[in-house]
Amino acid sequence: MTTLNETPNANRLHIGFYGKRNSGKSSLINAFTGQQVSIVSDVAGTTTDPVKKAMEINGLGACVLIDTAGFDDIGELGKIRVEKTEKTAEKIDIAVVLFSGEDITLEREWYNFFKDKNIPVIPVVSKADLLVNGSAYALKIRNQIGVSPVQVSAIENSGIDELKEELVRLIPSEYGAQTITGRLCSENDLVLLVMPQDIQAPKGRLILPQVQTIRELLDKKCIVASCTTDKFSETLKTLSKPPKLIITDSQVFSYVHKNKPSDSLLTSFSVLFAGYKGDLKYYIEGAKAIDSLTENSRVLIAECCTHAPLSEDIGREKIPRLLRKRVGEGLKIDIVSGTDFPEGLDEYDLIIQCGGCMFNRKYILSRTEKAKQKNVSMTNYGVAIAYITGILDDIAIP
Repeated sequence: MTTLNETPNANRLHIGFYGKRNSGKSSLINAFTGQQVSIVSDVAGTTTDPVKKAMEINGLGACVLIDTAGFDDIGELGKIRVEKTEKTAEKIDIAVVLFSGEDITLEREWYNFFKDKNIPVIPVVSKADLLVNGSAYALKIRNQIGVSPVQVSAIENSGIDELKEELVRLIPSEYGAQTITGRLCSENDLVLLVMPQDIQAPKGRLILPQVQTIRELLDKKCIVASCTTDKFSETLKTLSKPPKLIITDSQVFSYVHKNKPSDSLLTSFSVLFAGYKGDLKYYIEGAKAIDSLTENSRVLIAECCTHAPLSEDIGREKIPRLLRKRVGEGLKIDIVSGTDFPEGLDEYDLIIQCGGCMFNRKYILSRTEKAKQKNVSMTNYGVAIAYITGILDDIAIP
C-alpha cells in the first residue's frame, strides 16, 4: 500500500528489462538495485508473469523496474508469457534489452520493436564476465543494430554505473513535465476543492487524485480550502474573496457550476487528470460523439480501478444512467476495469475512460492511440459529464 510519503507507481519512471530465458535479467535487476528483487535460478523460465518493483534510484528518482518473462519462451504457456511481456511495452518509458548467445536474431527483433514504438531502448550485453571476447561480441551487436551495447556483469557488479548513466540520458524529455493544474492557478491563488465523501471514498482517506492535486497546489504555494458538496455555499460565505479556481468532483459538476461565483474558474479532478494522463484535446473532441449515439450504438466504459461494484458508482451506474436518459434504454454499454482493455475496438462508437490516476501517462496514451488507430471517439468521465450536462464550454481547461 502506498503511504503518504511515497510516490504513486503511476507517477514513476517505468523501466522494462527484456531478454531470453536465463539471459540474466533478474540477476541484473538485483545488481542494479542492490536488492533481491527477482528470483534468480538456472532453470529457464523462472520469471513467468512480469515482476514489478518500485524504488528510488539515485540519479533516476522514483522508478518502477519490470522484470519480464523470456521472449524466447516456448509452448502454449510460453506463448501467453511472451504476450504478457509484449504488453508491458504499453507502460514502459525505457526498455533495456539484454543480448546473450551467438544468435541475436530475437534480441535484434525486440530492439527494433521498441524503436518502432518510439520507446528509448538500451542494448546490454549481459554476463560479460563469461565472454571470451567481449569486444568482438559488442562489435557484432553494433554492426546489426547500429548502437554499441553497454557491457555488464551482475557477478562482478561491473557496467552498472554505465547502465544508470544511459538510463538518465534517455529519460524522455516530456517525462515529469506534465502538471495537474497547469496554468489554471499560481502562487497565492485561492483554490477551493469540493470533495463529496461518498461511498467510493475510502473511509478515513482521500482518493488519489485529491491527494495528488492538494500536494501540487501546496507545492505551487496556493491557498487551499476544501469542503464537501453540502457545505459548498457555507464555505463560500466564509471566504474573504471568491476562489480563483474551484476543483470539484465531476459527479456534482452541475450543482457547483450553478452555485459558484461568476469570477471563479471551474474544473474537475477528472478533467485535470484527462490532461495530466491523457490527450485532453482528443477527449473534448470525442465527447461530441455523444450527440450521434443511438440505441443501436455501443459504448465502452474503461475504469482503471479494480474495486468491487458499488451502488451509485460513477462509471458503472451514474454515467450509464446519464447516457441512457439521453439516448435511450437500448444503448449497449460494456464496462472493463484494470488492465482489461479490448483489442477489438471497431465495434464501439465511443470509449469513456476514467481519470487514469492508477496508471502512468504512457499507458493511458497507449489506450488513446489504439482508439485513434481505429477511428473510435474517446473521452473521459469528467469531460463526458460536462458535455452531457451542457457546461463543457464553461469548464476551465489546464
